[in-house]
Amino acid sequence: MFRARIDELNAAAPPGTKYKVFYLSRHGQGVHNVGEAKYGTKLWDEYWSKLNGDDELTWGPDPELTEVGIQQAKAAREAWKTEHAHGIPLPEKHYGSPFQRALRTFQETFEGADFLEGKPLSITILENLREENGEHTCDKRSTKTIIAQKFPPPVYVFEEGFEEEDVLWKADERETKEHVAQRARAVLDRIFTADNETYICISAHSGIINGFLKAMGRPRYPLPTGGILPLVIKTVDLPNLN
Repeated sequence: MFRARIDELNAAAPPGTKYKVFYLSRHGQGVHNVGEAKYGTKLWDEYWSKLNGDDELTWGPDPELTEVGIQQAKAAREAWKTEHAHGIPLPEKHYGSPFQRALRTFQETFEGADFLEGKPLSITILENLREENGEHTCDKRSTKTIIAQKFPPPVYVFEEGFEEEDVLWKADERETKEHVAQRARAVLDRIFTADNETYICISAHSGIINGFLKAMGRPRYPLPTGGILPLVIKTVDLPNLN
């Protein structure tokens, strides 16, 4: 029924109007999430997030999933299997953050999943899908070489022009929510312009997921680690006024 309704919307849409379904997926619990819970958000933001760790945890740069996070990703795999059996359309295209906590979540959720029935699997890594940037060491990514070693082709594909080093992260400047929303809008523009697929999965972070919501004029949503937020998004081409 859901797929049929989306098909109806697109079939009846006037020229320049498209409907796509986005599955916005937050990574499972990472070491940095444990660090923030340990110290509280205020102390985390003011002090601990700017370090690489403490005497117990290492959360920067580019922290890994915890065992809890891995299990959350596996739970997402089971959820996809169950919901697909009841008719939910599977993603036709995947995009992901360059951080290993997001890519590992994708890996544990989709790689080798029997509900894919042997269909080829690929995810395109976009710099714009990174977490809210700057100051926090957990939001500095690994080099392109390290990412490719841990998440090799042909499943993991970098967007054209992806830099070897993280040239965007700054130790003394935190990205604004407005700029995150601009990045999210750039991703939406890319997908609606270049992709014919209707069902899109984005494996990323709470910051950029809320950036998508802000770009659409929607309120923030407290998606838990390992959670998935489905959205139907409509886009309309505006007339050229020049």
